Amino acid sequence: MSFHEVQFPTTISFGSFGGPERRTEIVTLSNGYEERSTPWAHSKRRYDAGLGMRSLDDIADLIAFFEARAGRLHGFRWKDWGDFKSCLPSQEVGFNDQVIGIGDGQQREFALSKSYISGEGRYTRPICKPVIGSVVAAIQGEPQFEARHFEVESRTGLLNFLRPPASGLDVTAGFEFDVPVRFDADIIETSLAHFEAGELPRVPVIELRL
Repeated sequence: MSFHEVQFPTTISFGSFGGPERRTEIVTLSNGYEERSTPWAHSKRRYDAGLGMRSLDDIADLIAFFEARAGRLHGFRWKDWGDFKSCLPSQEVGFNDQVIGIGDGQQREFALSKSYISGEGRYTRPICKPVIGSVVAAIQGEPQFEARHFEVESRTGLLNFLRPPASGLDVTAGFEFDVPVRFDADIIETSLAHFEAGELPRVPVIELRL
């Protein structure tokens, strides 16, 4: 799968519309009860970038980005302004935002993830596109520093410690991240007359499984 490590223009994505999608299969039994299941372990996000268009320059930037990705052919990074941090959007990224593993004295590599918790429900989302320079980490609350204590693979979201964390110690991290996506259409239809009349083009974007 071809993926370009380039971020969609944030001035456009800021005004976009979208969010997570789940797939639930529901079977209604003869007695009226339901059986519900899902084939998806992880949600998939969808967006419409067309709602972020504010000027003709935005349209020009969109077309240039679309052509450089060859439509649906190449994936790219997308900033979801409603969910792009390991903490709440109003907070600053911190060392202890997310528990990403527990040391065993041997394991050096840990995958970044973000947990969503509400009541008894919990979902852990893999994070494979951290923003370069945004990742901070700690071992049992003791801050660790990139290049000195660990390295980050920004293409995969893997964090590699130079020395394995000791057994039983919590490994935590904080970060900003992008969503891996692609265009969900091979055509961008724009009209100057329609745009000036307030009609925006539809530009569907869908999350990729990597």
